Amino acid sequence: MNLREIFRTCLMFKIGLMAFLLTLSSVVFAQEKQNIRIRTNNTDLILQVSPKGRLYQVYLGERLSGNTDLQAFQWFRYAGSDGSISERGHEAYMGSGGEDFFEPALAVTHADGNLSTYLYFQSVEQKAIDGGTETVIRLSDNKYPLNVTLHYATYEQEDVIKLWSEISHKEKAPITLWRYASGALYFDEIGYFLTNYQGDWAREAQPATQELRFGKKIIDTKLGTRAAMQSYPFFELGFEHEAREKEGKVLLGTIGWTGNFQCTFEVDNVGGLRILPGINPYASAYRLKANEVFKTPEFIFTLSNEGVGKASRNLHNWARRHQLRDGKGDRLTLLNNWENTAFDFNENLLADLMMDAKDLGVDMFLLDDGWFANKYPRKDDRAGLGDWTPTRSKLPNGIPSLTQAAKKAGVKFGIWIEPEMVNPKSELFEQHPDWVIMQPNRDTYYYRNQLVLDLSNPKVQDYVFGVIDQLMTENPEIAYFKWDCNSPITNIYSPYLKEAQNNLYIDHVRGIYKVLERVKAKYPNLPMMLCSGGGARSDYEALKYFTEFWCSDNTDPFERLYIQWAMSKFFPAKAMAAHVTDWNRKSSVKFRVDVASMCKLGFDINLKHLSKEDYAFCQTAVKNYVRLKPIILEGTQYRLLSPFESNHMAVGYVSDDKRSAVLFAYNLHPRYKEPLPRVKMQGLDANRLYTLKETNLPVGKTSDSTIDGKTFSGDYLMKVGIDVLSSNDGTSHVFELIGN
Repeated sequence: MNLREIFRTCLMFKIGLMAFLLTLSSVVFAQEKQNIRIRTNNTDLILQVSPKGRLYQVYLGERLSGNTDLQAFQWFRYAGSDGSISERGHEAYMGSGGEDFFEPALAVTHADGNLSTYLYFQSVEQKAIDGGTETVIRLSDNKYPLNVTLHYATYEQEDVIKLWSEISHKEKAPITLWRYASGALYFDEIGYFLTNYQGDWAREAQPATQELRFGKKIIDTKLGTRAAMQSYPFFELGFEHEAREKEGKVLLGTIGWTGNFQCTFEVDNVGGLRILPGINPYASAYRLKANEVFKTPEFIFTLSNEGVGKASRNLHNWARRHQLRDGKGDRLTLLNNWENTAFDFNENLLADLMMDAKDLGVDMFLLDDGWFANKYPRKDDRAGLGDWTPTRSKLPNGIPSLTQAAKKAGVKFGIWIEPEMVNPKSELFEQHPDWVIMQPNRDTYYYRNQLVLDLSNPKVQDYVFGVIDQLMTENPEIAYFKWDCNSPITNIYSPYLKEAQNNLYIDHVRGIYKVLERVKAKYPNLPMMLCSGGGARSDYEALKYFTEFWCSDNTDPFERLYIQWAMSKFFPAKAMAAHVTDWNRKSSVKFRVDVASMCKLGFDINLKHLSKEDYAFCQTAVKNYVRLKPIILEGTQYRLLSPFESNHMAVGYVSDDKRSAVLFAYNLHPRYKEPLPRVKMQGLDANRLYTLKETNLPVGKTSDSTIDGKTFSGDYLMKVGIDVLSSNDGTSHVFELIGN
């Protein structure tokens, strides 16, 4: 045997030995794999513990049929002639300073200055929760007494998963957290198309879509507490193509946090996508003491293979059943005084408006801004915030006289507050400037003539809770609060936190939650509207404490259709308050009422300015809404025709038993002789017959629709569709579908 043959023989032996070692290693590692399966009825999230004790995500997608394929998932790669492995994969909660070169979920400066964190699996448990299962996974650093607990709450029936993390330590001195994602999700797909939402006052929830390529896309805010004024804490993600309403793989995600949020989307060098949602770490390198627990916000998401519509219905069902305050309860129709009177009113005028509310047929009268303060009376937005006692010149007999007037009129009474804020022109500011977020040694910047109270301070929390508590104690018949928040945090400095200023943005929001938790505990049946200069607060953490939120101050019916369409992707109709106002008086009252009726209906209009016919129509529309409210607020919503894709809009609601439905159809600004699409219903019983009856008709008029009174099968209505649209600007039709 010559030298070349000897070399070839040795090489073949080495290759064979390596193959044997690799096969043996694969068998051993397969036996050592520990799979953690987190699942809903249609989705699987599979995590895997490696032989070295690290935790990796190995799958997120459509639910697998069984358990036999789980061992086929492999998180590691082989490297080296000895069969050793290099653990490079999608780590479930990756720390900074290690072998992962992309954005970390957790970044810590330890007490000794070390910047690296390696987390190792310790234990897992699964336990039943209301409506689902919670998986709790404990990780810890092997060199430092640092612990991370990952929580995954799955709601099987609704196909929704919530995830969040808890971070704690027992180091000798405080550590600094400078990244703290709620969790991490990974995808390996052909392409990613993100739709996020941006806006401003009166221009909420405007969509913006882009393809994600290599690098990072970040959506975030730095507003402190009125956090969604410019960017919104929710998004839709389409795979392979832009997210579509009725088809395709889609993820809808939203962060439950009322403060600065951030969601990072990072496409790596091999085309994988990493999503890191959570609190924005901007100016918030958080100082965490030993044994304290840092809990991140909940990130809520759902996956759908049937487009955005199916994902939305998942979120709607989950919210009503498990997250939204009183999600299964009724909602009050109301008459608000703001657009009618603004700051200019007195007891007698308000009593008259309460009688109007009763005559209109709504459940409640809501008194808005301008009822409080005496030394600096609230006659505009420049004074009074913080002094929550009735203005004697306007209300000499206080709030009790108003609750009695409401009782006499036969309606409930609600009231507006903005307890987190203060005007410099107020007694509260004069007495407690140390309770205000305001920088020393700098000129003060005022947003809307007001400043923000420092809710990181327990004394301020007591004060804000006391605003509600005192009003309710003295006036137990108050049935509703409209809780406003009109300013972001400016002049960022806390007199209370002193050396821990980087904790302010976070501890302030946690202070708000502590107040809201106390309110909810003491007054569990008290409905409240979440308002923030329009829709600048729209997140599911706040909605644990509020029955509904105000989508926008823009109540122009044309503009509202776009806003309500966008918001409905993430929130059910019963969480979205919509009022009929005088914005855009050129539009008909019917059109304005029909637009508001697809959500939680209210009125904020001078009824005495309406014609006799329009007023009678409003009375009838309220009766119709009350009758159809169980379908609109509790039924399944289907977005049928988008205003972003046409000059029309259509939305349907179907009862759970599919015996009845409501169809809203709107004509915005149709073009001359444009083709009018037929509206195809969704979610009906294909084998059932439905009779269509147009409702919300002007008084004394009958329907001019060719389908009014006709009967069609559900199959026909869904496959062929019906002619309900027209070429007339600002017109609308509401049809009730009555199943036989």
